[in-house]
Amino acid sequence: MSKTHFFKTLLLCISLIIVLGCNVNGKIKSEYNITKSVTAKSAMVVSAHPIATEIGLNILKDGGNAVDAAIAVQFALAVCYPNAGNIGGGGFMVYRSGDGQVATLDYREKAPSSATSDMYLDANGNAILEKSQYGHLAAGVPGTTDGMVEAFNKYSKLKDWKKLLQPSVNLAKYGYPITEREANNLNEEQKYFVKYNKHTTAFHKSKWTKNDVLAHPELATTLCAIRDKGRDGFYKGNVARLIVEEMSRGGGIISLQDLANYKAAWRSPLISTYRGHKIIGMPPPSSGGVCLHQLLKIVEGYDLSKMGFQSAEHIHLVTEAERRVYADRSKHLGDADFYPVPVTMLMDSSYIINRMKNFNPHTASKSENISHGAATSEETTHFSIVDQWGNAVSITTTLNGSYGAFTVVKGAGFILNNEMDDFSVKPGTPNMYGLVGSEANKIEANKRMLSSMTPTIIEKDGKVCMVVGTPGGSTIITSVFQTIVNVLDFNMTVSEAVNAPRFHHQWLPDVIMHEGNAIPEMSRKKLTAMGHILKERGPIGRVEAITVKDGIIKGAADIRGDDDAKGF
Repeated sequence: MSKTHFFKTLLLCISLIIVLGCNVNGKIKSEYNITKSVTAKSAMVVSAHPIATEIGLNILKDGGNAVDAAIAVQFALAVCYPNAGNIGGGGFMVYRSGDGQVATLDYREKAPSSATSDMYLDANGNAILEKSQYGHLAAGVPGTTDGMVEAFNKYSKLKDWKKLLQPSVNLAKYGYPITEREANNLNEEQKYFVKYNKHTTAFHKSKWTKNDVLAHPELATTLCAIRDKGRDGFYKGNVARLIVEEMSRGGGIISLQDLANYKAAWRSPLISTYRGHKIIGMPPPSSGGVCLHQLLKIVEGYDLSKMGFQSAEHIHLVTEAERRVYADRSKHLGDADFYPVPVTMLMDSSYIINRMKNFNPHTASKSENISHGAATSEETTHFSIVDQWGNAVSITTTLNGSYGAFTVVKGAGFILNNEMDDFSVKPGTPNMYGLVGSEANKIEANKRMLSSMTPTIIEKDGKVCMVVGTPGGSTIITSVFQTIVNVLDFNMTVSEAVNAPRFHHQWLPDVIMHEGNAIPEMSRKKLTAMGHILKERGPIGRVEAITVKDGIIKGAADIRGDDDAKGF
């Protein structure tokens, strides 16, 4: 073994001992201890990567609460789950304290101050979707760091910011062995990293293989700045300068003033009920809370368990509900700071019931005939946490597409988001997830773009009974909805509910998308006879969920990824 190889191996071993608590003999783990289903009595963390889960669990064991663990997990995912974990993006947090206090934190990205409604249109008024989906101009002002600082200042029990950041600093500095799934992702997207960067990044390599070590030395420096200076370590000083220099290299428009002015927002949670349960959801600019409420209220009037899981009757009802809810989403939802979103109307029971007046239990509607009600890659990541004091956190965070804009800030080492595509680039023009928007979600300076993220906490008899969320772009809402229904209506365990096959309809395109193992053959035939169009696709969502019942905490990590659940 050469000296160079020896020292590289030694450094990796040290980092894994620090971060994961590897065996003290220094042997590198070639396989992660990924747990898909686990039962615990005190606390639980479920996230998209076993390293991040372990880091969060260690914070809980060291006396931190759910928010402390969430902060540590958020920054860890920015290192070990770079296709969605981030400091270059944003997200939403739903929080419930052990004594029942609830809050929601919006750290969604914002449009830069020089953004305009026609910035992605050519001279003929046609949308240039590449500009909104890839590269420097696709990036909104990141919100993650400010969001985590806000959460820390309000709810941290440890009161030790540096302790929460240090595991991620170590992870970025020394690196970690990637999984086979991660290697495949990096190989598939390599051409985009080459195309949308003018410098060599940590992600550049001719071929990645399982157990290759991915280190992020530039990202480690950025994380050190955030560790030592908090919010100012990102939004001011050297990191801010590097972001603006990167903008200049590629035609982006985020300015120093945009960064300095960014502020996360505490918002009033959306509260609703479903079959005796209290649903705590995220308000706009998330569409998740409103749409989830509408879907649950529509199906509450039906006996789903009697219909049978993924029977033609069940899928037909849910499809028709989703068709109408997504039509409303397209017309009425956006950033309430800029547009009068009619939340009260959309959540009104009589309005929701009226939306289903033309529902035919035997025939599929046509989306072209279903309009909104009168007024009003799918790479995100979610993590759910419950601590030993009964506090619960549900966070969904994103860069938008897988690896966001594919643009890495030179010298700072993190990937920029491509969230500008979540605006209505042009009314009626679908975004990268096929979602169609209107005036409510048009591009405006300093506006937050509409999101489908649906972090959710559910109570029963005054106690937390479920924490749930998922990535998945436009499929987020329906994946969370189906997971909740699987538990509350079909009496599945949390693990069964998370891993059950899923389907999805979003008004336009007018098709039921489904996983290959979803929808029994007999149901498919009946649905086709009703007039539905079915289309098989890849995995839908990667749900991270926790249930709490009779003092027993159960965590479920989705089998669709390297997701991991751990508790004590």
